[in-house]
Amino acid sequence: MELNAIFKAVQKASFTLPMLGDETINEILKRVAQTAIEQTPYILAENEKDLARMDKNDPKYDRLLLTADRIEAIARDMRNVALLPSPLGKVKSQEIRPNGIQITRITVPFGVIGIIYEARPNVSFDVFSLCLKSGNACILKGGSDAAYSNLAIINVIHSVLKEFGVDRHVVELLPATREATSALLNAVDYVDLLIPRGSSNLINFVRENARIPVIETGAGICHTYFDEWGEVEKGAAIVYNAKTRRVSVCNALDCLIIHKNRLSDLGKICAKLQEKEVIIHADPLAYEALKESYPAVLLKRATAESFGTEFLAYEMAVKTVENFEEALEAIRENSSKHSECIITENMQNAARFTKLIDAACVYTNVSTAFTDGAQFGLGAEIGISTQKLHARGPMALEELTSYKWVIVGEGQIRN
Repeated sequence: MELNAIFKAVQKASFTLPMLGDETINEILKRVAQTAIEQTPYILAENEKDLARMDKNDPKYDRLLLTADRIEAIARDMRNVALLPSPLGKVKSQEIRPNGIQITRITVPFGVIGIIYEARPNVSFDVFSLCLKSGNACILKGGSDAAYSNLAIINVIHSVLKEFGVDRHVVELLPATREATSALLNAVDYVDLLIPRGSSNLINFVRENARIPVIETGAGICHTYFDEWGEVEKGAAIVYNAKTRRVSVCNALDCLIIHKNRLSDLGKICAKLQEKEVIIHADPLAYEALKESYPAVLLKRATAESFGTEFLAYEMAVKTVENFEEALEAIRENSSKHSECIITENMQNAARFTKLIDAACVYTNVSTAFTDGAQFGLGAEIGISTQKLHARGPMALEELTSYKWVIVGEGQIRN
């Protein structure tokens, strides 16, 4: 099917979605979740074809990998989305003007949402569930790394849409080609919003070349500041979890910042990281503090490039600061404005950190691994927005709606 024909078909299908009741949408989502579990062997077999083409040491390998447990989790997220109230038709404001005109502002779908993403096949399920629930049709443009996986997922979704008599074009997967990417970036007459998910290179490319509105889901360069009043056991657990829970995701810890008066505790804070063979890129003071306790093979001297790097691997930087203000400056200099954390028992410092740090998510004594739509009670997410227009942080149902003004009167005319 020619690309413009696909865009037209998706746009036409989007016009039918407002007529689907929320109950029908919920049943479709629950059926897709169940079918995904039933078709796990098929999905994993196709995923294996993609995995066979990728180096296991590639940071994207873990993002590409699907397992039975991960498919179960994806299905659970879809069921959670089905349980959420519809974001459509909500009255955001209502007023009766002195002339008797009633003006109401209500939530509506965007229409057609395009997603460009890399080796993340789970995105195919997440985007479909959130778009359908919010009344949007979607066009998916996955990377060639996940071509077999994405096609298998779309086949599963289309089979359920056929069961329910719903136009399958409410979700379409474009070919994994550069031509398809270019066409989507320029689909001015058909696509209302474009959301890129992936590396900073991908996001920058989309922002610089798209002719349709873009919401950036930026790279996650995440910091944790261990304050002068940080508690060691608590801090060690947070650092370990934020760094090692899943290194290939955007909420993983990239840089630990430590107050110089707590360098004597750095060995304890980093001790458990050895279990996962985390490579530490330490500045001179941190290096001296760690060289007697951390394995030499895993300890490296930091370079300028070590700070401001999204590692997506079992690696992180450690930076020493003189005081609280220097910690803030270090974060501001290298932050991608995704997720930042302070570990402290000084609530005055915690309040200052929360107020002064400019990021989508700011944590006190909590692992940045929680920056996730499902963890925030949103069911799932379509991405983590690091910009400030329209949406910020985990984007779910509410963020996939716009609004319109509805005006009702009894024949009023304007002088």
